Amino acid sequence: MKHPVDVHVGKRVRNRRWLVGMTQQQLADKIGVKFQQVQKYETGMNRISASRLWDISDALGVPIAFFFEGLSEQTPVADEHLGDIMADKEALMLVRSYYAIPEAQRRRLFDLARVLSDAA
Repeated sequence: MKHPVDVHVGKRVRNRRWLVGMTQQQLADKIGVKFQQVQKYETGMNRISASRLWDISDALGVPIAFFFEGLSEQTPVADEHLGDIMADKEALMLVRSYYAIPEAQRRRLFDLARVLSDAA
């Protein structure tokens, strides 16, 4: 049975990998495993050891704490809805595209999106 924390950490690995435009094979090569192992990590099927998580955080350019953000003591996964949104490829593509926009234009786009969502 998958532990909710393993599933959460795996989702954070997948989302970050996808946001930086890295394939499972590229991540696997960087951390010294086969891509099937990365698949198992990302689904929470296999737990990630501390040393492997260290390697993954280095390969993805984030601190180890990044993978645990969103967890709380009361609930294994604090924001299930956000996790569902970030599991959607369209949402991930939107976030990746958003951060590819120069900062000044990105700010204007953000303001526009906020106005449109308030009007909806």
